[in-house]
Amino acid sequence: MEREPVTAAAARENLSELINRAAYAKERVVLTRRGKPLAALVPVEDMKLLEAIEDSRDAADISKRLAAWERGGRKGTSLEAVAKKHGVKLPKRRGVSR
Repeated sequence: MEREPVTAAAARENLSELINRAAYAKERVVLTRRGKPLAALVPVEDMKLLEAIEDSRDAADISKRLAAWERGGRKGTSLEAVAKKHGVKLPKRRGVSR
């Protein structure tokens, strides 16, 4: 069941309730201004899913572009190689060996 959108003004007055609706009732709350959707409060699980989808799409796009680059006879260069060349120390990434 979809609930009515909430105006930005009403959201300011009821922020705590809206956060609870998103966090505990797993409800998506659409905030509006002048009758137009402006933003949404969503459960953190929804946000994580959206970010995972974006990451997956970004990785696929990067792979596609790198393959096209290499098909053109050009070589890719790793971030580590560029950092080393310019004397930049990269932070350690968890789960990735260098």
